[in-house]
Amino acid sequence: MYNPFPGMNPYLEQPGLWPQVHNRLMVAIADEITPQVAPKYRVSIEERIYTTTEVMPFMGIADVSVTHRREAEPVVQRATTQVAVPRRVKVPLPVEVTERFLEVRLVQTNEVACVIEVLSPSNKRSGEGREAYETKRRKILGSATNLVEIDLLRGGTAMTLMDPAQKPYSILVSASIERPDAELYEFDLRTAMPTFPVPLQPQELIPTVNLQKVFNDVYDRARFDLVIDYEQPVQPQLLLYGIDDVSG
Repeated sequence: MYNPFPGMNPYLEQPGLWPQVHNRLMVAIADEITPQVAPKYRVSIEERIYTTTEVMPFMGIADVSVTHRREAEPVVQRATTQVAVPRRVKVPLPVEVTERFLEVRLVQTNEVACVIEVLSPSNKRSGEGREAYETKRRKILGSATNLVEIDLLRGGTAMTLMDPAQKPYSILVSASIERPDAELYEFDLRTAMPTFPVPLQPQELIPTVNLQKVFNDVYDRARFDLVIDYEQPVQPQLLLYGIDDVSG
């Protein structure tokens, strides 16, 4: 079954599916770029690893009662026994998170010419995930490395721009030689995803990625239609963006 939406499929944004979508999309974009840049460049899938905490209960631990005895009383007298009734609480549990991104590298020098990121939910909400990504983003924007940042998630807080995005989905293309200027491709559910350029070195032929075609191919090959119930409401709610009909 083909993607039933003209552009992004909002049902793929749900937490249970997005990690699979993200990983498959990374590989598919790399495969789309590689024939256009080889043999001068290669496209590698890299990982960013950080530790975060999430609240979840311990499982399988029996309740504990605590008995206190007043030692000063005579042995012949039984002290009043107080039983502390435990209350279930949650503690922050360290979790190691791995986020994947692409790097287009010069084969001869191994220099990174462009970084391609597909944002994850953790990048768009406050916490270690956003802090880790923002630190890397600032480093890239202050360097000679080009950046492509793909946001296919309506939820969370968009990444910082001097001119904020006006539509729920966007692709930021920041060529280092043009900064602080950059190109922002914006689209919504009724619009096909754009074809975007991948900036490398100046005066070079610029490879492009037809994101809609890549996305549709991923949807088809992964058979995401088998795990999506289109009768259920989509999350986040479309009404947040002034769209109350997903039928197109």
